[in-house]
Amino acid sequence: MLNPRHRLTTTIEAILYLKAQPLSLAAIAEYAGCDRASAEAALIELMEDYAHRPSALEVVETETGYSLQLREAFQDLIQTLIPVELGVGALRTLAVIALKGPIAQTDLVHLRGSGVYQQVQELVERGFVRKQRQTSGRSYCLQVTNQFYQYFQVEQLPAI
Repeated sequence: MLNPRHRLTTTIEAILYLKAQPLSLAAIAEYAGCDRASAEAALIELMEDYAHRPSALEVVETETGYSLQLREAFQDLIQTLIPVELGVGALRTLAVIALKGPIAQTDLVHLRGSGVYQQVQELVERGFVRKQRQTSGRSYCLQVTNQFYQYFQVEQLPAI
């Protein structure tokens, strides 16, 4: 069983992975359900852990917060393994829309963060997502298009 501090460290690791975007220390503490000092200590431990192990990933501090990302030495794999036209964040956003859609854009923002606005625009431009204004409220309803099914060679998605 993990001790409480190590559990917080692994929880923060999961948060950074799932959000897939830089997060402020305050946001990390909020998601982890702890105070800022505990989050900072666990984050430092996590950064040191990644710095001292042979991993393709690293935890870094950027201008907008802390992020779990691929090390520079492995950046060329992105071009090989991920379709050039969509980045990891856009693919994750597309997956959420496909599995939970139709979904309100505001609900998607709560799940994925504010970075989805740009990702949704890219997905609409590429024809993978249809965006319609909801009759009640100011949000948009998002759902995948027929082009999504054709491009990813999917006939139907599993009901969840």
